[in-house]
Amino acid sequence: MPTAPMDALAQVAAWPVDRAAVAVLRFDPPSGDRATGAVEPVGVTGDTGQPFRWASVTKPATALATLVAVEEGTLSLDQPAGPSGSTVRHLLAHTSGLGPEGGQPAAPGARRLYSNAGYELLADLIAERSGLSFGDYLGQAVLGPLGMTGTTLDPDAVEGSGAAGLLGPLADLVALGAEWAVPTLISVETHRDATSVQFPGRAGVLPGFQRFDPCDWGLGVEIRDHKHPHWTGSANSPRTYGHFGRSGTFVWVDPQAGVVCAGFGDRPFGPWSVRAWPVLSDSVLSELAAGGPAG
Repeated sequence: MPTAPMDALAQVAAWPVDRAAVAVLRFDPPSGDRATGAVEPVGVTGDTGQPFRWASVTKPATALATLVAVEEGTLSLDQPAGPSGSTVRHLLAHTSGLGPEGGQPAAPGARRLYSNAGYELLADLIAERSGLSFGDYLGQAVLGPLGMTGTTLDPDAVEGSGAAGLLGPLADLVALGAEWAVPTLISVETHRDATSVQFPGRAGVLPGFQRFDPCDWGLGVEIRDHKHPHWTGSANSPRTYGHFGRSGTFVWVDPQAGVVCAGFGDRPFGPWSVRAWPVLSDSVLSELAAGGPAG
């Protein structure tokens, strides 16, 4: 992943972690019904081949597998799935009514309830409808086509976990971020749907932060909108979308700026990342806006 030097990434060396790896990419957002331009790396720090646990950043990969299954006719976004009245779309957007680890504290569509259980149901549904294990389908539909050869379902996680089971290096996380920036596995129309607010106006808690009203999500990615405080920076546009994981992993895409940032730290998400990630995001966007490295 050759890149020009990027000053903003120097601060990663001061993070309170033993190992970290971060990459920044630029891209031309999809226009009309076609993806345009390449996604090009412009900065990197750390070992791009060191595997890290992805935790909940697994969910955008599971969401892509689900969207591929929708486009090939294996699933439908609006077919029943989960609690009565819920659909695949509800599960992807955390509005099925399922709680974080199960149970049903709300009616489908009523509010935003971040749910690991919902993504486990999606993985099970993909396996049931495709006739493959979820791991095999994920490999054939997403990991293989994107060249994510170093990423596997973590054997120490829940077997076949569609919510938090991936283990892999920065090079593969960058490939996932690039796909969410400029789609190659799904159509631009499906990508536009996935990165737009689903079930607008629903309030909910952003894990690790606070309750927001609204708490906007797309299909597998959180949409920044006007949330504050937030794990991305104050310079990120409201259209920014992405995901972070409890393991200290994150990936965001800002389509207005045409920037992707993805990274790992080997310390669980907590006060350190709440402080460090937004500062990094603002520094990255400021450097690139000022004419920083062009790759």
